[in-house]
Amino acid sequence: MTELLKSLRTWPWHIVAPVLLFVAVAVLAPWLTPYDPAAQDYMSILQGPSWAHWLGTDYLGRDLLSRIIGGARVSLTAMSIVLLAALMLGVVVGSLAGYIGGRFEVVMISAIDIFLALPSLVIALALIGIMGPGYWSMIVALTLAWWANYARMSRAVVVAELRQPYIEAARIMGANHLHIFSRHILPSVLALVVVYASADAGALVLAIATLSFLGLGVEPPTPEWGQMLVDGMGYLEDNPALVILPGLALTLVVVSFNLLGEAFALSKVPRPARGLTLSRRRRDRAKEEAARAQVEARP
Repeated sequence: MTELLKSLRTWPWHIVAPVLLFVAVAVLAPWLTPYDPAAQDYMSILQGPSWAHWLGTDYLGRDLLSRIIGGARVSLTAMSIVLLAALMLGVVVGSLAGYIGGRFEVVMISAIDIFLALPSLVIALALIGIMGPGYWSMIVALTLAWWANYARMSRAVVVAELRQPYIEAARIMGANHLHIFSRHILPSVLALVVVYASADAGALVLAIATLSFLGLGVEPPTPEWGQMLVDGMGYLEDNPALVILPGLALTLVVVSFNLLGEAFALSKVPRPARGLTLSRRRRDRAKEEAARAQVEARP
């Protein structure tokens, strides 16, 4: 518990806060939206901000604020599903390749290299072209486009961990393969992969918006920021808020997740102590030396 509290104190909360705000808005979207995001009101088409509609309405009279909040929920749900599925697939394939080795490892590495040789969005577009456009087609396509990087990292961690002396000691003591993998190897794999997954969250949100913008992802009338962008392009001169607001929301979310992933990655890099931390360490060291001197001075 003490170690957990210490780690929480060192978290970059000024960077975590925007991501937590986005998650809170997405989770509480059904209670935060003042109107149904898909409800049309032809008497309120292309209205500006007012007390009834804080951010105005679109070309079908739908409340823009409700659609932006609903888009956050759709993006978070799709991103979470893709990340979880890609992590599971990548960790399983990469870990098995590194643990089993031999020809199986060669075959898996070849498959991973093929997926890594192509841009993720190109793979997603090709798979959607085969399966057809739609929400679940987009989920499957992005999952298959994103798993390879996690598999490669998992395989590298497993190979490095198998060379450690404590793995050989566990085998000598009679531990089976499942125990060795789940207790000694899997925590190290997840510790690395989850950090990279936090950095990929922003790229996934952008990929979801891109596919929806191209008409290959989330289909109307479901609110989604990429779909809102393409809907508002025809009214850019008359009502630029239809493009600016969803674009701004998308930008803020992507930047927030990218900063969060960078902060997590930098937290794994040891940094020299400075300021209060350095002073506290010096005081602790002085106290330890004084206590040691008192013990040595005793007859």
